[in-house]
Amino acid sequence: MNAPATLFEKVWSRHAIVTRGASEALLSVDTYFVHEGSFHAFGALAKEGRQVRKPKQVFGSPDHFVPTVNRDKGLAGIADAESRGLVEYLAGNAARYGFDHFGVDDPRQGVIHVVGPELGITQPGLVICCGDSHTSTHGAFGCYALGIGASQGKQILATQCVWQKKPRTMRITIDGALGFGVTAKDIILSVIAKIGVAGAVGHVVEFAGSTVRGMTMDQRMTLCNMVTEAGARTGMVAPDETTIAFLEGRPYAPSGEMWDQAVAYWRTLPSDEGAVYDREVHLDAGAVGPSITWGTLPEQVLPIDAAVPSAEGAEAEKKADIESALRYMGLAPGTPLEGIKVDRVFIGSCTNGRLDDLRAAADVFKGRKAKVPTWVSPGSSGVKRAAEAEGLDRIFIDAGVEWRGSGCSSCAAMNGDTLAPGERCASTSNRNFEGRQGKGSRTHLMSPAMAAAASVSGHLMDVRKLD
Repeated sequence: MNAPATLFEKVWSRHAIVTRGASEALLSVDTYFVHEGSFHAFGALAKEGRQVRKPKQVFGSPDHFVPTVNRDKGLAGIADAESRGLVEYLAGNAARYGFDHFGVDDPRQGVIHVVGPELGITQPGLVICCGDSHTSTHGAFGCYALGIGASQGKQILATQCVWQKKPRTMRITIDGALGFGVTAKDIILSVIAKIGVAGAVGHVVEFAGSTVRGMTMDQRMTLCNMVTEAGARTGMVAPDETTIAFLEGRPYAPSGEMWDQAVAYWRTLPSDEGAVYDREVHLDAGAVGPSITWGTLPEQVLPIDAAVPSAEGAEAEKKADIESALRYMGLAPGTPLEGIKVDRVFIGSCTNGRLDDLRAAADVFKGRKAKVPTWVSPGSSGVKRAAEAEGLDRIFIDAGVEWRGSGCSSCAAMNGDTLAPGERCASTSNRNFEGRQGKGSRTHLMSPAMAAAASVSGHLMDVRKLD
């Protein structure tokens, strides 16, 4: 009789072709997502004169360098010649090797971590790779999804396989009802604050508990998207009826008899009763309030009603981090977080650019006006159309918010959507590192509702206090 297995162990064992040493395996890769930043992998492939082994399992979408304005001009709307060249290079490789590509003119274009689930390419039990650490997003469907480097990208293009060391397992159990104004973003920021930016290094994280089971797929993707900020290669959520309902009818999801077979397989994936994890973490969702980052690490998180911390009394290593963050962010210890003025607001990214996120932001903007420059960049062209069908775009525009095209925008800040040095931004993105949104930029991470509240007030504030 086999020992009880975790979700991850089931996916790993079903994809391991051969093993090497105690913990390394050659994994079969089901899906390889590429974007314009994958040019190193394609360049290396071409240099060796090799072909894409399984083009039907490769999917591409430009997202990092595409502009969020002038999208009606297509490629001509990309003013920067180098960025335009990368986007064209991806399109050229798609044509050369024959894989599906959602180009800048394609109605399916968007951030690849939004497009994959939206089109039903992302399905439970798959091994998914992409040259981007936030590939972890796809783990929300019960996939082993991980970011890889260029050399591994070339290996996958040439063989559809990749060598990986087997990670340890961590289960983060989150129970309790979300309070008013509390979202998946607040939960994952609190998780990272609890275990630290290195807390999940060497682990694959499975999110479990009543809170997670009650979340939408958009919310689960936010959890898994940001688990990489705690050092994990990926997060996973067991597929359930919510997952199945999300996928049914999507363009790349199976249909007919194949759908029935797929669903039957997906139902076998959840961790067995009695499965053992290397580490267990628990979080009470009821104790979490709207939260933001105050510093330059995703673990530097506090509830909005707290004050900027002091380095006094902190351990030596943490003390240096706190002092450095305070200097960079231009904040003094003891300053209430609520009331700190912001210069800009950004709502979007693969973390919070989905329809649920835009609905939450629109609820705040309805009948109010933005007091600082604010832009919303949907995670995909599909999300943009869906939001417009619901009239969300009209709410944003009436509030004085810029309604832009889809892309990574001011999260990666590679497309020109940058802040000026010293500008402070309320952002729904995933990283608040020094310079993340431009040289000298100051980023506070938060949920879409909290970012919208910062926009209509001009400062960091508790969204629950809005009339």
